[in-house]
Amino acid sequence: SAQPPVTVGADGPDGGAAAGGGGEAFGDRSLSQGLSVLVGLALCVTMLGLGCAVELSQLGQQLRRPVGLLLALLGQFVAMPLLAFLLALIFALDEVAAVAVLLCGCCPGGNLSNLMSVLVDGDMNLSIIMTASSTLLALFLMPLCLWIYSRHWINTAVVQLLPLGAVSLTLGSTLLPIGLGVLIRYRHPRAADLLVKISLWSLLVTLVILFILTGTMLGPDLMAHIPASVYAIAVLMPLAGYALGYGLATVFKMPPHCRRTVSLETGCQNVQLCTAILKLTFPPELIGSMYMFPLLYALFQSAEAGLFVLLYKMYGREGHKQDALGKEEDTDISYKKLKEEEVADTSYGTVTTEEHNSIQMEPTQTAL
Repeated sequence: SAQPPVTVGADGPDGGAAAGGGGEAFGDRSLSQGLSVLVGLALCVTMLGLGCAVELSQLGQQLRRPVGLLLALLGQFVAMPLLAFLLALIFALDEVAAVAVLLCGCCPGGNLSNLMSVLVDGDMNLSIIMTASSTLLALFLMPLCLWIYSRHWINTAVVQLLPLGAVSLTLGSTLLPIGLGVLIRYRHPRAADLLVKISLWSLLVTLVILFILTGTMLGPDLMAHIPASVYAIAVLMPLAGYALGYGLATVFKMPPHCRRTVSLETGCQNVQLCTAILKLTFPPELIGSMYMFPLLYALFQSAEAGLFVLLYKMYGREGHKQDALGKEEDTDISYKKLKEEEVADTSYGTVTTEEHNSIQMEPTQTAL
């Protein structure tokens, strides 16, 4: 039999009141509106930077051999939503926390993966294409994934109010800054490079500001409002995403630097988009302290990715240098052979013509 709708704040198996608590802290209208503006601006800057990182020639190559598109599809809209759903079931989350976790798991890739891919000598073209393609695919697949995986909590108040139309509208609004960024890259490459750097730095600064402001608005009882299971998921989810991405790239028999790239692309979610959807589409009293989940996810995905970068710098980079050195040696050998062949050909003789219909080879002598 169908269960009656569960109101937000009711005691649940995992502390429903605690998970949804803290909504009254968002009652300060001026702070709430200021936070909404900050989230919207941060999302626009992020999407603009993403567009500035995309080159039309790279898009053409990926369309002819759409490996990056396929990996983005499997990683972001098959592996991560299923992972979020399973974690929500395993930890028996209430409906509020489950929706926040699902929303984060269904988001496309984020710009953090592009920065981390540089630090681990990854394939930047693959990283950018996966981030851009997952963002475009999210227009259709993110609402679909949310609808599919929220069926388990269909009779709860939060899922009944899940604004799939508003989610699609928020995703559609990101197309304008992405398109503007692509245009800037096409006409002003130097300005595009600067905007990419600005967007990456703004990502870090915005997350810190959001964390501080949200913690201030929720007050000193923040730890009591968020169950320990939510913190556990914020730790495990990006870690499992990195592992799933690496395994996925291994199945496709990709080289090591591409495996590292796909791993980071799969585990790094667009937390700015998740934060914007939670803040702009859900009433504050409904989502409560679960507004903090994407920020917690961002904190742990950054820390874990930073740990991977550190381990790579300590143990994995030597192998990368040896591979690069081997390639340079092969190039030098082939270059030397080419030069020797050129010397042998030019020292053989010169061609002279005496008449229109005769060609004579005259040996040349090299002065000692």
